[in-house]
Amino acid sequence: MKLYTKTGDKGKTSLMGGRVSKDDLRVEAYGTIDELNSFIGKAVTELDQQKFKDILADLETIQHELFDCGGDLANVMKERNYKLQETSIEALEKRIDALTDEVPPLKRFILPGGTPAAATLHIARTVTRRAERRVVTLMNEVEDVPAIVQKYLNRLSDYFFAVARAVNFRLNVNDIEYIRSGDVFK
Repeated sequence: MKLYTKTGDKGKTSLMGGRVSKDDLRVEAYGTIDELNSFIGKAVTELDQQKFKDILADLETIQHELFDCGGDLANVMKERNYKLQETSIEALEKRIDALTDEVPPLKRFILPGGTPAAATLHIARTVTRRAERRVVTLMNEVEDVPAIVQKYLNRLSDYFFAVARAVNFRLNVNDIEYIRSGDVFK
């Protein structure tokens, strides 16, 4: 199999069930999800295999779920069987709660950063938010978009915030509070 097909040389790409322009809203949405998945891959390389075994397992699961999201968005066939399930969102919520319980309570906004892995996870958080915005735009423009993808991405950005804090905490690196912030979390 060749990596290049030349079928996109005129600015079109294939979806499951049709072809669209490469700047189509669907392509932009699942392309941003693909970008996010790459940042997760980078974060994986920055985490110690033993100290972060639970987080590495989370990230691998998330990478598979992001492929599900992309596939669900790229599916324009009349008969659709979506892959992403509500159980994925429920699992994220449980992990967010567990990770939040692990770290000191937050009172103020924090600056993204700390350890290299935490910084990469904060990048993943912001790319997740952009992906969610792209999906919302797609949902506003097109009727047949699985709403669960937007909901999953919304929860996923919260997960990345929680996990970035947990990574810093486990490595004894303090989050840096935004100095002009009042107490916003009570």
